[in-house]
Amino acid sequence: MRKSNYDKYPSTKFEGFIVKGWESILSQLSTAQYSSPVVCVDLYAGVYEDEVLQAFSAMGKVLNTRDLMKPEAEVRAMTDPYMTDDVLFGYVTTLSLTDFFDEVKLAEAREALAKITERTVIVGIGASLVAPEGALMVYVDMARWEIQQRFRRHEVMGIGVDNRQDAVSVQYKRGLFIDWRVLDAHKDQLFNKVSWWMDTHVAGEPKMIDGTTFMKGIEMTSQSPFRVVPFFDPAPWGGQWMKEVCDLNRSQQNFGWCFDCVPEENSLLFEVNGIRFELPSVDLVLLKSRTLLGEPVEERFGKDFPIRFDFLDTMGGGNLSLQVHPTNAFIREQFGMPYTQDESYYLLDAGEDAVVYLGLKEGVDREAMIEDLRAAQRGELVFDAEKYVNKIPAKKHDHFLIPGGTVHCSGSGSMVLEISSTPSIFTFKLWDWQRLGLDGKPRPINVERGKEVIQWERDTCYVYEHLRNHVEMVAQGEGWMEERTGLHPLEFIETRRHTFTVPVLHHTGGSVNVLNLLEGEEAVVESPTGAFEPFVVHYAETFIIPAGVGDYTIRPYGLSEGGKCMTVKAYVRH
Repeated sequence: MRKSNYDKYPSTKFEGFIVKGWESILSQLSTAQYSSPVVCVDLYAGVYEDEVLQAFSAMGKVLNTRDLMKPEAEVRAMTDPYMTDDVLFGYVTTLSLTDFFDEVKLAEAREALAKITERTVIVGIGASLVAPEGALMVYVDMARWEIQQRFRRHEVMGIGVDNRQDAVSVQYKRGLFIDWRVLDAHKDQLFNKVSWWMDTHVAGEPKMIDGTTFMKGIEMTSQSPFRVVPFFDPAPWGGQWMKEVCDLNRSQQNFGWCFDCVPEENSLLFEVNGIRFELPSVDLVLLKSRTLLGEPVEERFGKDFPIRFDFLDTMGGGNLSLQVHPTNAFIREQFGMPYTQDESYYLLDAGEDAVVYLGLKEGVDREAMIEDLRAAQRGELVFDAEKYVNKIPAKKHDHFLIPGGTVHCSGSGSMVLEISSTPSIFTFKLWDWQRLGLDGKPRPINVERGKEVIQWERDTCYVYEHLRNHVEMVAQGEGWMEERTGLHPLEFIETRRHTFTVPVLHHTGGSVNVLNLLEGEEAVVESPTGAFEPFVVHYAETFIIPAGVGDYTIRPYGLSEGGKCMTVKAYVRH
């Protein structure tokens, strides 16, 4: 196994204003001059609210926005239609943040705060809704990956509810379908009003930058190649490959997941004066959607980042669950989502016996398969996956295409780079190989939903003709070659693979480009016009090229200079 040079903490480095620690932060805010004596500390759900409330009590009288919200029973009744009674799945909300507040309390608080003359701090979700004109505006932000860790420890509450004792899956569902939607829309209206941004991802170690520094980091990141901060997680089927290649904790039993490019979930790092400041990468998407995504992509997807890269490690692990993703029509009708989780498996590495389960065998009896899945769910039999599903040998650099409605899973002994559209929770598990989740409980199985979306015509013939490793030569020259590896015509993502020993010229083509270095220790991304600083990437790292970059080159660098490199690039078809 190669020595790891994988960068787990990529950052945008620049000079700006930053302070650390509550004492320094409060001192800075106390000396700031504003026309109102009110300090408004708005925050994202998932922040440790008690820590923030206690710290700001040193500045003056503190008001907690939770005291202005509707009673919890009323909030739960209001949000129940979006939560649904499903274990995993909800419906995308149409609520706004003001819907969670008591109108009378909100009006009274606004009136009172407009008249006060002594220093008062309003803290909590939606604090800006009651802040008077001229208030000092602070925002305490939080990335979803950290929020999910806090869900698991039952530490944080949702908007207007104390759901800390809910199952983790239910907390996540409330976040995905309600809270994060509401708060991203609210935050999107605040970017030009906030004077100070706070990072409290590490409890007790707050950091703060001013609005100018925040916008400088956003601007720099949007105009050059960058990486989001990857996060790694164990899984019931997890493997051992990432421990070595990504230099992870060897004492951990396994790592199954790496979200290496899921901007809605990941964070960004600004390195300001040598100090790391963490913020949600979705802030960049919200603020710079056109520069980042490209005008045609923004027109189609709005402020959603539509391409997802992640790792699935089963090297020394087990099979993923046998599963199917919904079709576009189903996900729109049932969950209010605009598009589905079409995906593909790119084999970054593979053992000798690696396989991919993909599509159905010829002449499968639909009723018999569904009845066997139901019986397996009841524990009456062991589902015979090979009786119904194609088991296809897989080798390094194979690419399998998996449009929604296709039954599939990766087998053990594989290191999959999953290239897909963004929705991340919509997996209908059909069979989980008699396995328990990490919590010691069976993972939810969705045979009844699965049977509604399975595309039965995607059989062996279809798979081999349309989904299994279809590589086409696009162009080549001395020292380089470009190939098309997919995706399926039903999927909106195009992928191209470049193999090269010399610089290769790329163009974003009006779409954000997402790439991974598949072969080679190091490569460097450069601007032919010097528009951005050279950007070095390492083996297995995923990196993003904003659409606005236009032309860029990639060449072997450092340890790979004089050798061969390989990248895969994904972008949105027009």
